[in-house]
Amino acid sequence: MAIDIPDMARRIAAGERRALARGITLVESGREDHRAQAAELLAALPQDRQALRIGLSGTPGVGKSTFIETFGMMLTGQGLRVAVLAVDPSSARSGGSILGDKTRMDRLSREAGAFIRPSPSQTHLGGVARRTREAVTLCEAAGFDVVLIETVGVGQSETVVAQMSDVFLLLLAPAGGDELQGVKRGIMEMADLIVINKADGDLKPAAQRTRADYAGALRLLRKRPQDPEGFPKAMTVSAIEDNGLDDVWDAMQELTAWRREAGFWTRTRADQARYWFEDAVKQTLLAALATPEAKASLADLSDAVAAGTVDPAAAARDFVQKLRAK
Repeated sequence: MAIDIPDMARRIAAGERRALARGITLVESGREDHRAQAAELLAALPQDRQALRIGLSGTPGVGKSTFIETFGMMLTGQGLRVAVLAVDPSSARSGGSILGDKTRMDRLSREAGAFIRPSPSQTHLGGVARRTREAVTLCEAAGFDVVLIETVGVGQSETVVAQMSDVFLLLLAPAGGDELQGVKRGIMEMADLIVINKADGDLKPAAQRTRADYAGALRLLRKRPQDPEGFPKAMTVSAIEDNGLDDVWDAMQELTAWRREAGFWTRTRADQARYWFEDAVKQTLLAALATPEAKASLADLSDAVAAGTVDPAAAARDFVQKLRAK
């Protein structure tokens, strides 16, 4: 069935959640005709709407879904519209994903001002799905005030989400590491806020100690120009008791207000757009390898490398030269 792109764009801009869901399905499709329609849809959407993009990462079991649900309920209670883009890991064998975030966020999924969309990572590295950035654009066009991007929770290499968010929050569990653990590079250097969850009951003292450890670690890191005094900072919350989340929201608002006034907001958005343009060029070049001729050439050279008759680097140069000749 043909897709009426102008009508879909109009419905998304009007905030229709069913049209938004269909639009995200379209941009996530890998079919060549759908990719062309997705580009047409993105071009037809309003370009002047911006949401606060919040990236959220953390190891499995830290309570990301509970935090997002409680945090989202607090925001919708303030009259804000909240979209949650949750990325689930895909099986390396079957390619399937559980996509159970709507089940885990039962209360938030029933809120009129909330939209939850789970997507498979499809083995895409960096903790997000390949088309998450485009899904964020659709949610902004639909008029959402806040877009929460929950990553798969794979660890310190999970930094791609920082290239599509305005605030990057790292969620940790009590006793999850000492001060030296906190100094580790990678995801720690990307975080704007480090939030220790489960600061309740018997775990509360451990959460306070963990917060102090990470606060000390943050003081050892080089100060970033896009941070005001006191950022990045470590905080404690209890998502299950709804305690401390308003402080996290206040810190996010303080940080974004300072970055807007200092000019970093616009500059960061421009840098992110440049990053995703370059990524799109890479993906387009990789798609060129899907032709039958390229696959056959690649298979022949792979067999030669496996047999030990050709050096891998030399085979790679040979393959690229063949592509250029065409």
